[in-house]
Amino acid sequence: MATVPTNSDGPRPSNRSRPRRNRAAALLLLIPLVGTLVPSFYNSRTPSIGGMPFFYWYQLAWVVGVAICTGIVYAATRNSR
Repeated sequence: MATVPTNSDGPRPSNRSRPRRNRAAALLLLIPLVGTLVPSFYNSRTPSIGGMPFFYWYQLAWVVGVAICTGIVYAATRNSR
């Protein structure tokens, strides 16, 4: 029967804050979801930018917003694996 090597440093500290941090970071992904799936937020023509109606530039702005939110969630959760 093989023996399992033990760590001479003692027991590992508890990582109870990691699941909470991961959940909080994952909730950040709900912001773009709600921002793009609720049409009453962006169903208008004004204000326009360069002749582009609000509806279109609002959607394009969320491309950048989703990238930022995803990057924050990735940075917050990459060390927890």
